[in-house]
Amino acid sequence: MIISKKACIQLSAMMLCLTLAGCSSKVAENSDYSGFLGDYSNLKPVKTSSGQEVLRWVAPDFNINKYKDIYFAPVVYYPPPRPDSRVSAATLEQIRLYTEQRLKSGVSSHKPLSSQPHQGGLMLKTAITAVSAENKDIQFYEFLPVTAVVAGTMTVTGKRSQNTFLFIEAVLTDVSTNKPVVKVVRKAYGSRVSNSQAPITAEDIKGAIDVMVADVVDFQGQ
Repeated sequence: MIISKKACIQLSAMMLCLTLAGCSSKVAENSDYSGFLGDYSNLKPVKTSSGQEVLRWVAPDFNINKYKDIYFAPVVYYPPPRPDSRVSAATLEQIRLYTEQRLKSGVSSHKPLSSQPHQGGLMLKTAITAVSAENKDIQFYEFLPVTAVVAGTMTVTGKRSQNTFLFIEAVLTDVSTNKPVVKVVRKAYGSRVSNSQAPITAEDIKGAIDVMVADVVDFQGQ
C-alpha cells in the first residue's frame, strides 16, 4: 500500500500529538513521590479553591478547631538537592526561604504558631521534593499536521518553552497522638522559561508558591 506524503505528515502529527499531550501531568504521580510522607496509599485527587488539582488526605474526624496552635517546622528539601546549571544552590535556598516565609504566614491565618510542638497542638512538616521544568502542554493551534511536526521537533531539540514547577509534600500531625491528620502532595506550576537549557530562578517559582499559600489560607480544616 502506498501512503501519500500528506498522509505521512498527518500520521506523524497524530503520533507527536499523542506523545506531547502526555509529556506533562498536572498532579504528582507515583514515580514523583519522594518518600517524605512514608505512606501515600490514601491520597486522593481534589480541587483546591484556586482550581488546582492536588493529592490530599484528611482524617475523617479531623477538626482544626479542637487544637490550640500549630508548630511550623522549618521547610526542608527531601532528598537533599543537587544544584546544577539550571538551578543553583543560591536559587534553591531562595526558593526554600520564600516557601517557608509565605507558607508560615498562610498557616498562621488558621491558628497561632507555637515555638515547639506540645500536647493539644498540631505540627506541620513540609518538604520541597523537586524544583524543575518540563515541556509545556501542546496548544490547540499546534495540532495542525505541519505545526505539530514543528512543535515536536522543538521539543526533541530542547528549543521548546517549558513550564517551571516544584513538588511539595506536607504532613500535619496531631502532637498528642503522633498520628497524621492531613497529608498533601502538590505539583505547583510557576512561570515559563524559554527552553530546556534556560536557568530557573526563584522569581520563576514564586507565583506557584503564592497560589499554594492562598489555597492553604482557604482550606477548611474540618
